[in-house]
Amino acid sequence: MRPETAIAQVRLENVSKQFGSILAVDDVSVDIARGNLVTLLGPSGCGKTTTLRMIAGLELPTSGRILIAGKDVTLLPPNERDVSMVFQSYALFPHMTVLENVGYGLAASDLNLKAQIAKAREGLHLVGLDGYDDRLPSELSGGQQQRVACARALVLEPQVLLFDEPLSNLDAKLRRRMREDIRELQLSLGLTSVYVTHDQEEALAVSDLIIVMNKGRVAQVGTPLELYGRPRDSFVADFIGGANLIPCEIVGRISDKQITVRLGTKIFILTDRGYTGEESLLVLRPGSVTMAMKPGQEPSFAATIRKATYLGSHWEFTLDSEIGTIFATQPADRRFAAGKTVFLHLKIDELTIVAPADGSEISSSVATSKAATAAEAGSP
Repeated sequence: MRPETAIAQVRLENVSKQFGSILAVDDVSVDIARGNLVTLLGPSGCGKTTTLRMIAGLELPTSGRILIAGKDVTLLPPNERDVSMVFQSYALFPHMTVLENVGYGLAASDLNLKAQIAKAREGLHLVGLDGYDDRLPSELSGGQQQRVACARALVLEPQVLLFDEPLSNLDAKLRRRMREDIRELQLSLGLTSVYVTHDQEEALAVSDLIIVMNKGRVAQVGTPLELYGRPRDSFVADFIGGANLIPCEIVGRISDKQITVRLGTKIFILTDRGYTGEESLLVLRPGSVTMAMKPGQEPSFAATIRKATYLGSHWEFTLDSEIGTIFATQPADRRFAAGKTVFLHLKIDELTIVAPADGSEISSSVATSKAATAAEAGSP
C-alpha cells in the first residue's frame, strides 16, 4: 500500500442536507486530521449516515463544502473523490470468488490482469485471508465476509476509507474482535478513516476522535476520554457511557476550582469544570456509586433495590432513592437482594455537572449503555 494514504484530510464547511421538509444535516463543520479514525456517533436519525454519504459522494449537500486533501469535492461523483466505503451489508457479489470480489474495483485501473491479481492477494493478506482466493462469499462467516469487504476497499489505496455501520450484522463477540482488527489495520496503514456507528462502546474502542451528532447537528467533538469525562450537555452525557441525570443546584463557589452543590438534602463540594447555566444536572455514572448497608462519609442517599441482575462480571441494580430512580453497577462479589434498603455512596471525584440539552426537560433519568443503541438501518 502506498504511504501517501496517510496525508489525506477531510473538511466539512457549513454542510447541510435537506430531504423535502426534513433537515437531515444542519450546518455541520468539522475537520478530520490525516491518519486519524474519526467516528460519527449518534442515535437513529441524527444525520451521521447522511453525512458519511455526502463525504462519499452518494449524496450531494444542499449547502456547504466538502474538501478532501484540500481539494473541493463537493460536486464530484464518488469515483473522482479517491475514497472507498465498507458497507453495512458487505455488498459482496455472491457469484464471484473472494479474489474476484477484492479485485473488482481494480478492473478500472491501469494495472494489467497479473498486477490486479497480485494486488488483490496483497489485500487479502492484509486482512488475514491468505488462501481464501477461490471461495464464494456464501462459504464464509460474517466476520470473514467483512474482511473481504475491507480488503476490497483497501486495494484501491484510497485517501479516505469510510465505514458505514460495518459491524452491525455481527454477534457481540465477533464485533469486539473485528473492531480490534479494523483499528489495528487502520493504525498500521496510517489511513484517514471516517466510521459511522450508533454503538457508543464501539465508538469509544476504535476512535481517535468522536463527533457526537443529535438532530442533524454536532453536539460535541472530542476524544473518548473528553466526551466521557467532560460532556457538554445532558444528551452527550446520556449517550456516551450512560448516566443518571439528577437535578441539582450550584449554591456557591469556594475557589476558582471548587463549587458547592446541593443534591436532595445534601450539600457537598465538587471540582469546577466550567459549569454554566442556571439549570444543572448531576451526571452520575452507574459505576460512580458504591452500595452499602450503612451511610458513609461521602454523600450518601437511602435507596430500595427494585431489581438486581447478575451478569457474570458484575451486577446491575435499579434502585428507588431519595434523589430519584438510579441505575448502578457493582462488582460481581457485591451481592444485594431485591427489596433490600441500602445506601448509595457517591464517588465525588467522578461526578460532573451539565446543562440540559436543547429542548430537554430537567428531570431525573436513567440511561444504560444499551439505552440509546437502537438500530439505524435506512435512517438519514
